[in-house]
This record gives sequence, structure tokens and C-alpha cells, in this order.
Amino acid sequence: LVPGCSNARDRTAATLSTTMRSVIALSLAASAMAFTSTARPNFRAGPIRARKTAGVAPRMGVASEEMGIPCEDECALPSYPNMPASVHPGVVTGQALKDLLQHAQDNGYAIPAVNCVTSSSINACLEAARQNDAPIIIQFSSGGAQFYAGKGLDNTDFKAAIAGAVSGAYHVRAMAEQYGVPVILHTDHCGKKLLPWMDGMLAASETYYAAHGEPLFSSHMLDLSEEPLEENIETCKVYLERMAKLDMLLEMELGITGGEEDGVNNEDVAPEDLYTKPEEVWQVYEALASVGPQAMFTVAAAFGNVHGVYSPGNVKLDPEILGNSQTYIAEKLGQPVGSAPVQFVFHGGSGSDIKDIKRAIECGVIKMNIDTDTQWSYWSGIREFEAKFRPYLQTQIGNPDGPEKPNKKYYDPRESIRAAEVSTEKRLAQCFADLNAVNILGLGDMKPPSNVAGPRRGGLPNAGAYQAGAGVAV
Repeated sequence: LVPGCSNARDRTAATLSTTMRSVIALSLAASAMAFTSTARPNFRAGPIRARKTAGVAPRMGVASEEMGIPCEDECALPSYPNMPASVHPGVVTGQALKDLLQHAQDNGYAIPAVNCVTSSSINACLEAARQNDAPIIIQFSSGGAQFYAGKGLDNTDFKAAIAGAVSGAYHVRAMAEQYGVPVILHTDHCGKKLLPWMDGMLAASETYYAAHGEPLFSSHMLDLSEEPLEENIETCKVYLERMAKLDMLLEMELGITGGEEDGVNNEDVAPEDLYTKPEEVWQVYEALASVGPQAMFTVAAAFGNVHGVYSPGNVKLDPEILGNSQTYIAEKLGQPVGSAPVQFVFHGGSGSDIKDIKRAIECGVIKMNIDTDTQWSYWSGIREFEAKFRPYLQTQIGNPDGPEKPNKKYYDPRESIRAAEVSTEKRLAQCFADLNAVNILGLGDMKPPSNVAGPRRGGLPNAGAYQAGAGVAV
């Protein structure tokens, strides 16, 4: 929250001027809807159980069919043994999205959300999700989306970032079904200056919805935490009105996440702004819960979160803020003790203490962002590959095996990139375990792939050893 706006914190979204509401509404072309809140069950961890959704028609291989891609085996599953009937392989939206998040909250696990910048990083996430028999959230930041489009592309009016996010979304839709895992397709921090980026992606989802009956993306995040509280809430409300018509979920940020990520630097933010008050969470809940029966939202409430990895002791998380907020709001709503009306998001998950992660899940966290650690693991795979095969990576011809020996099978980019993917998958396996999110779907172990082609049809010596931890790429 912005220092000096203490009075604004005490005002609810209803005190906003008619002028501000009109400006926001006109800029978004959104319309209001009514809302009825529903109670959430106890958020404490419990046995895996599926809530079958009556009347939900199976959705199998939808993206694959539209794109003319073969869809067999797990790709063609209508649902999963351990999940609600609406949850299926591929990108989940609407009721399937709602049921998936509720399943996480009911059963005491959170879903890892990974920022991706290339098709390679997307594929690593999908493979890791299937290896761990779990759902995953793939998300793009504005900078990551621009990179996906290509840094040589002009980004005036964020058109490259819009194109990159949409391009990445289609890649996720094509491949998520192939890996047989449910994916929440999301975008990360969107500040006030980035709203045109959000508008462009929503326009793409509106076009997709008109043709397919569901949005292109599952959800988006608005991060207006640096704005006055009433402006943050009101803008989120107007966007949620637009998104509810598309069966999309809105993630909003309350309080500021410290550190630096993707060009947003909050390293010098006032310490008190890193911690949210239960009363503020209630203001958000009350405002967003008034939108309509199809409205879905999560809250990234700050409880000392910091982007990046820092020395032990420098980051002081207080997940009890989330638990206190659940208690406060449940009392406001007249719900039983132990109810969890809010689904929370954990930002800055990289480097966090496992005890804080576990407690945050107990307090209603259903999504944890991980970016810094996966960035490092991707780079570390390349770094280790280069160190292992350095003599073969200095020239095109000539290595320890002979002055005329070619090195193409070493500097072929597929080799080092695959090493990066496998390293990332190992780090994500730890993340899935930390979040209690292993063996969630009920599919069992991932089958080893067959007919795998590699550089020169064989790849490096001991092909496949890297997956066993030997440091050699497939």
C-alpha cells in the first residue's frame, strides 16, 4: 500500500467517486453483475477426495482436435481418477478451474505457478507436472510475454507482449493435452501502466470465447498494490465484471511483494507495506464478491513476501496473517470456525522456509509462484553441461578425441537446452513435494517415451543418462 494513504485504507470501494467509476468502466467497456457468495470448506489438509460435478460433459482432446494433432492415451482422458469430473487434460477454465482450485483447498495442497519465457520452459513444466502426477499453473509476465514474441519486435502499446502471451497460450493449449495434465493458463503481475496489455489479452479471450465457448486464458493477475486501496479494489472489480462473462478468474494483489522481478523493484518498500491486515482482505472480498455468481477471484495478500532469493533471516514471512484473515472473514459471513472463505496466493515462493510454505497452505494458499529458483535451475543445467563438455564446445572442429573431430553433437542447442529442462524438472519436483502436490491426479508413473529422436539420431554418448542425474543431455 502507498505510504501516506492511511485514510484511503479505511474507505471501502463503495466510497469511490462516481467519476472514478465511470472512467474505469468506460475504459474497459465492462458491465456490472450481481453476486452470491458461497462458503468454502475447511482448509486444513485432508485425504484426497474428488467431488464429482453433476451434468458436466466430458471434454477430451479439444485443442488437439481443432489443431489436427493426434490425441491418444492420457491426452484423451475425459477426467482423472482422483479429481472432480470437470477437470480434464489441457487448459482448464470456468467450472473446471473452480473445481480444481477447490479440490486443492479441500485436500491441503497448492499448485506451483511457474513463469515461462520460451516453449522449452513451458515443456519442462508440463513434463514435470506429469512426472509428479499433478496439475500445474503456467504463467507469463509482460516481459516474459514480450520475450516469447521476440525482443526484435516493436512493443509500442504492448503489442509484442500481447502477441507473445497469446502465442504462448496457444502453445500451452496444444501441448498440455499431449502431456495429459490439467493446466491453469495465467498471466502474472499487471500494474496500472500495463493495463493495455491486460486489455489486449482479454480481447483475445473474448474472440476465443465467441468461437469456442471458453476463454483463451484461464485467469489473469492485476497488481495495483502500489495504488490507493480503494482504486485497487474498484479497478479489480470492474475487470472482474468483464472477466466473469468469460468464465475467467481474477487474481488481485493486496499489499506489496518486496524484492525485484521483471523490472519491478520494491526492494526499498516500507516494511509495514509487506504485511496485509485482515480488515483489508475483507474489503477486497466484500467488493469482489458483489460482482456476480460466475465471478471467481483469488487474493495475493502480502505476508512478508519477497521476490528473489536472499540470505536466511532477511525475509520474515508471517502466514498467520492469512489464517487470521480467514477467521475474520468467516466471522463476518457467519461461517463455522475453521472455514476458509478466501483462496490465497503465495508470491515470492523461491527460497522460502518449508515451515512457512506448509503453514501458508494450511491457511488457504492454493497457488505458489516460483520464478527465481526455476530461472536458476534452467541456467544451472546449461552451466553444468558446459562445464562437463567444455573441451568440445570451444571450436566447431577439434577436441580431445582428435584435431579433426567435429563437435556438432555437443554444441547442437538441443543438447544444452535439454540439460536445462531436466535441471528445471528436478527443481520443480522439489516444489511439488513442498506443496503437498504429488500423486494428485491418480495417473501413476509417467511412461518413458519411445521413438525419441536426438541430434544425429543418437545424441551424446550415454544418451538418456542426464535424466538419471549423470549430467548428459538426452
